[in-house]
Amino acid sequence: MVTAYCVKCRAKREMQNPMRIVMKNNKPATKGTCPVCGTKMFRIGG
Repeated sequence: MVTAYCVKCRAKREMQNPMRIVMKNNKPATKGTCPVCGTKMFRIGG
């Protein structure tokens, strides 16, 4: 699983439904949701 920082919970959590994406500058990133509050999470890097 991928961990990322949730801004709403103010804690690091494992992403729910992580999806690999490519940003506009062709760098990899991961998008998902927080399992506790449902807020969108984002992590830069592969």
